[in-house]
Amino acid sequence: MTDPTATVYRSTITCPWCSHKKTETMPTDECIIVYDCDGCGARLVPKPEDCCVFCSHGDVQCPPKLEGRSCG
Repeated sequence: MTDPTATVYRSTITCPWCSHKKTETMPTDECIIVYDCDGCGARLVPKPEDCCVFCSHGDVQCPPKLEGRSCG
């Protein structure tokens, strides 16, 4: 059963190659380090200074960073 008081984190990922955008629900318990673009099929990975694809290619950082925790 899902906790009705839990915060749902969503971020829109934008592909740097084709500019395709897709809004995804971010997991709160792991970093996503590989994401396949639905527009062109490119495999997105984090930039060297980031922990996950949401921090590099999303409009909202990952839940651990939003909550002031470390991640990765």
